[in-house]
Amino acid sequence: MRFSRRHPLFVAVVLCASVLVVARPAVADSDGGGAPGPPGGTGISAQVARLFEEAAVATQRYEAGRRAADTQKTKAKRLEKLLTRERKQIAVLNADLGRIARAQYREGGGVPYTAQMLLAEDPEELMRGQRAVWQADLVVNNAVTKHRRAEARLAEDEAEAATAWQALEEWRTELAGIKQSIHEKLEEAQWTLQGQADAAVAAGTCRGAVRLVQPDGGLTGAWVAPAEKYELSAGYGSGGQRWAGRHTGQDFAVPIGTPVRAVGEGRVVKVSCGGAFGIEIVVEHADGYYTQYAHLAAVTVDQGERVAAGQWIGQAGTTGNSTGPHLHFEVRVTPELGSGVDPVPWLRQHGVEL
Repeated sequence: MRFSRRHPLFVAVVLCASVLVVARPAVADSDGGGAPGPPGGTGISAQVARLFEEAAVATQRYEAGRRAADTQKTKAKRLEKLLTRERKQIAVLNADLGRIARAQYREGGGVPYTAQMLLAEDPEELMRGQRAVWQADLVVNNAVTKHRRAEARLAEDEAEAATAWQALEEWRTELAGIKQSIHEKLEEAQWTLQGQADAAVAAGTCRGAVRLVQPDGGLTGAWVAPAEKYELSAGYGSGGQRWAGRHTGQDFAVPIGTPVRAVGEGRVVKVSCGGAFGIEIVVEHADGYYTQYAHLAAVTVDQGERVAAGQWIGQAGTTGNSTGPHLHFEVRVTPELGSGVDPVPWLRQHGVEL
């Protein structure tokens, strides 16, 4: 009976776990502030932006861990089948050993050699009997050796599987803890940022542009959506108790502090911090249209500044006449309220599908 070789199915995930846990993201510490500063400054706006990035990385690693665990479950099932087969083989060996021992006893394997000499009728009969004993002994010894090797291999495989599963669970737990810690710090920083924004709106004075490290390039078009990740909520022309008439823009549901992007190249013609729109920015584009970004928690540009498509110009919030964190986005034919057009088809005409 031949046994399968050992299967080190869990080695890869243990090595992967070690690499990812060591490469954990560093969590920024809160240092308050919020006054204008150099790019990548240490104010609360910059902290929120960093925590968003770290949360995204932690989520990616956690999801990678979840996928690795799913893969390991499949491998573990395959290993368990191999271990079950080995256990069955050991049971067969045990039965073989018992059968060989009983047969050897019945055939005289237990009779002392001196007694066999006295009872044998001739030397040839004695030699035949002795050869049978030797052969039986050889079979028994081989069977015992096989049995012991099989039991040792089974014990090693089971120990390896148990160790790997423990390492995997510890890794997943650690990743979940890192992710939770970042999200808790992010939530605290978000509401600190929103509190500063509310104070600025109440005072009617903007805190000034916060200079954040801009995202890497890689945009494929001259126009982009005003946020990278979002859910569409209230649309253009929809009714609601909070509006005097119809809704004048398209709302993007995003968390507080989410970077808001200029949808296209242009010039900032307005930055204000009061009224129904809370903190808002208006950008003029070369084709004569204007885009408005409202209910912000912070701005990262100054009035008169030129901006590029995809550039971070602010951070979303819930200032002004707002029931929750979101970006209110409008497309206008003038800088002022009341000249808006439906943003969704306008963006589509510029190659942006929401």
